[in-house]
Amino acid sequence: MGTQANQALPEGYQLQNYRIAQQLSGGGFSMVYLAYDEQGAPVAIKEYLPSALALRQGGCTVTPSNADNLAAFRYGMKCFFEEGRALASISHPNVVRVLNFFRAHDTVYMVMQYERGKTLQDHIQANKGTLKESFLRRVFAQLLNGLREVHTHKILHLDVKPSNIYLRMDGSPVLIDFGAARQTLTDQGPKLSPMYTPGFAAPEQYSKNRDALGPWTDIYGVGASIFACMAGLAPQPGDARAEDDRFVSTKKLWGGKYSDHLLEIVDWCLRLDHMARPQSVFGLQKALLERVPEPPRKRSLMHSLRATLTKEIF
Repeated sequence: MGTQANQALPEGYQLQNYRIAQQLSGGGFSMVYLAYDEQGAPVAIKEYLPSALALRQGGCTVTPSNADNLAAFRYGMKCFFEEGRALASISHPNVVRVLNFFRAHDTVYMVMQYERGKTLQDHIQANKGTLKESFLRRVFAQLLNGLREVHTHKILHLDVKPSNIYLRMDGSPVLIDFGAARQTLTDQGPKLSPMYTPGFAAPEQYSKNRDALGPWTDIYGVGASIFACMAGLAPQPGDARAEDDRFVSTKKLWGGKYSDHLLEIVDWCLRLDHMARPQSVFGLQKALLERVPEPPRKRSLMHSLRATLTKEIF
């Protein structure tokens, strides 16, 4: 299926109760806009617009690019709508907040709380090789709180990666872009192209066996994201690892720069066998939040003299 050159909704366009200000991003599955509601509050609006299936070259209505794409387009739209309904039930500070979702122009729109900040991917690029362990532990401990809530609602993200982790101005993380979650909401209807990001997708995501997917699949993405924070790039893609695993233990790569405890956790998350990884976010959180023994402090000369004198006297 060929990719279409779709036009974004124009600046100033009134979409129900929202005024479009500008396009923020556009991928293969959707377009995202900055808009303002009736009170003038900013929101982010995600429009279902799969470039391989649908076309909008003029006007506002979205139409399948040809008759063969109609069934897949409608199935994807149904899943997008169900995704909006599911995410709207989640209210957590570390998960993007869905405020509204509706049908218009023969497609579906998801209205989300607008957050100011930058992606973790941008932060990695700006601070290559300098991210501290304290930063990683804080960000991912908070992120796991949100992911745990998502899994509680029987939703898998399936695209956990630094560009889908948004850092607010205060440094707190928000898990965004649940586009891949649409594949887990139903087993019925035409199958859409799989959505995964090489390096961050778990090996089982490349398999046709959807039963192998679970919380451990998102946990692989968490491990790969921490790895990217350390390396500045993603680990070897999961499908390539399944054929010829060249993954080098993080303990070998960054032993001494980060604690063995943290590096062991990353290696654990990145196990090829999904049964060998943490099986739940709670299990991973418990490991991540364990107190790591601090290295012994270097004693001053005066302190050493006092200790020696004390031993001699008593």
